Amino acid sequence: MNWFPFNLDAEQLQASVAAFLPRFVAFLLVLLAFWGVLRITQPALRAALQRAQFDEGLIRLLVDGLFRGVVVIIGVAMAASQLGINISALLAGVGVAGIALGFAAQETVANMIAGFLIFWDRPFKIGDHITTEAQYGEVKEITLRTTRIRTLDNTYVVIPNKQIIGDTLVNHSMYGEPRVVVKIGIAYKASIAEARAVMLEALKGVDGVMASPAPDVIARSLGDSSVDLEVRVWVDDPSIERPVGARVVEACKVALDAAGIEIPFP
Repeated sequence: MNWFPFNLDAEQLQASVAAFLPRFVAFLLVLLAFWGVLRITQPALRAALQRAQFDEGLIRLLVDGLFRGVVVIIGVAMAASQLGINISALLAGVGVAGIALGFAAQETVANMIAGFLIFWDRPFKIGDHITTEAQYGEVKEITLRTTRIRTLDNTYVVIPNKQIIGDTLVNHSMYGEPRVVVKIGIAYKASIAEARAVMLEALKGVDGVMASPAPDVIARSLGDSSVDLEVRVWVDDPSIERPVGARVVEACKVALDAAGIEIPFP
């Protein structure tokens, strides 16, 4: 009695295996060749980009992400063609799916393009203190989609890269020591020179204010009810810019009150 729904032809099976084996070997050889290409070219490309002083995040994106993905896709496609798989139909299907996915994820794609531009243009890096989207803080992480900063309130703010690219960005760390500017108005009857001397003396005891470059006080404008002065000091660390500004305001207010110099209102 025949228990099988079909008859096995040993010669036919042997012929099929013999015909398939060279294709399978070619499949493995193509994969091995592309693996070797990747192992050789990836470190070389990374070294070239490092010599060109590309940002490390952008290098990882280009080398470990884009370049590696392209090589792997091409390698798998060429290897699969050795097995007789119709690659053109598969690629056409992938293309249609990619278009549909692109329409569904326009915001994500826009943020990723903006992230690439941030890596390329390098307006800031991890550790910099920036102001963007009305947020001030230290950059803790830059991804392809978002930038994450820690504010002075110790809160973690995630900002889409598209918004950063489209907004005015202030990098407080780019050129080293930032200058803190505090605006203070004095009465018209008060002496500018006396107010300047009083405030400069008070600034000597403010923690975080650099002695060199020295602080200065200038007359900026004539307001409706006051002579508007600017107290300008330098700090050696952008992370203390806001706290030092608050200390300067307090020290100047206390010193002007003690000297009998009026700060008019409104």
